Amino acid sequence: MLIVIGGLPGTGKTTLSRLLAKHLAGAVHVRIDTIEQAIVRSGLARHPLGPAGYTVGYALAEDHLRQGLTVIAESVNPLPITRDAWREVGARAGVPVAEVEVTCSDQDEHRHRVTSRTTDIPDLRLPGWGEVVEREYEPWDRDHITLDTAGRTPQASLETLLAQLGPMSTSAGVAVPRNTGDGGRKG
Repeated sequence: MLIVIGGLPGTGKTTLSRLLAKHLAGAVHVRIDTIEQAIVRSGLARHPLGPAGYTVGYALAEDHLRQGLTVIAESVNPLPITRDAWREVGARAGVPVAEVEVTCSDQDEHRHRVTSRTTDIPDLRLPGWGEVVEREYEPWDRDHITLDTAGRTPQASLETLLAQLGPMSTSAGVAVPRNTGDGGRKG
C-alpha cells in the first residue's frame, strides 16, 4: 500500500511517518526533504528544486511498492498535481493509496513547532514561520484523511491515524476507509 502523508512544515509529518513506518511490518519511509537535500549536496542543483525531488520520490516509491513493501511517502504535497502524481504511482504499482493531510489547528502551537525545531538532514535550511504561512498550499479537493496533531502526543496521533486507516493485514496492507462523515476525514 502507498500511504501519502502531506501537510505544511511543522505539523508533525516526519514524526508521524517515522512512527508509522516502525509500526507497519514491511514499510519504508520515503521523505522528499531527504531526497531534495541530497540533490543539492551533490552540486547538481540549488533550492528551490522544482519537481526534481518529487520525481525521484515517485520513482523510489514505485520501486519499493513493486517489491511488495508498504511505502509511507512524506512531503508537503501542496498541489493537486503532486497529489495526482502520488495516486498514479499507486495505480502503476497496482496498490491502494491512502492520502493523509497532517494539520496543526492551534496556530500558536504550530508557530512554536516551526520556530523551535531542528533538522536531522545535514545543511537543510528549515523555513521560518512567515515562509510557512505564505507558502503555496492548495486545499484538498477530494476525499482524504485529515489528522490534526494540535495538543496531541505523537503516539496519540499515530493511534488516531491507524484507526482511520482501518484494519491491517500483512498480506493485504491497510484497508482504506470510505468517507463516513466523521470528524477525522475531509472530502
